Amino acid sequence: MSHVTSSHVTSFEQPEQPTRRDFLYIATAAVAAVGVGGAIVPLIDQMNPDAATLAAGGPVELDLDKVQPGQQVQVRWRSRPIFVINRPPAALKTLQSKALLDRLADPDSENLQQPKYAENWHRSVKPEYGVLVGICTHLGCIPLAHQGEYDGWFCPCHGSQYDTAGRIRKGPAPKNLFLPPYAFISDSKIRIG
Repeated sequence: MSHVTSSHVTSFEQPEQPTRRDFLYIATAAVAAVGVGGAIVPLIDQMNPDAATLAAGGPVELDLDKVQPGQQVQVRWRSRPIFVINRPPAALKTLQSKALLDRLADPDSENLQQPKYAENWHRSVKPEYGVLVGICTHLGCIPLAHQGEYDGWFCPCHGSQYDTAGRIRKGPAPKNLFLPPYAFISDSKIRIG
């Protein structure tokens, strides 16, 4: 009979030095990561609407801090001019005048195309800022700002006059200037559309 004894040998192995194979794995992973990133960036970028789409109806943002009291700026939304006016306190006082409110040509300007804020005396979300579609409701002309008897808009083609809330006051236009859909996204920034 033979006796076999086994001895348990414990060895402390040294950590392996990086091999060429390890370097190739790391280099391949790095190149793959760059390639994936290079493919994802254009993919995500192409999901954003292009300029033609934005011009066709995408929302437009405007910083109102740049609009001084009494000043009007114009932006384009859906190929339409949008008038944005910062109404000073004197203009707001005039808009609230009871005598003025009783003499409106189109006092009930609300219809299916008008947002809910068409019902208030300033026809806007915040009284100091008016946001209006700048197309005369008579024949589609573009009225001139700060013209006419009401310091609002005057349409030189046929003489329609609007006040600073876009309400028709004089002339052949049958309706007030239309109101685009808009919302305040911060205290001083609006998004139209």
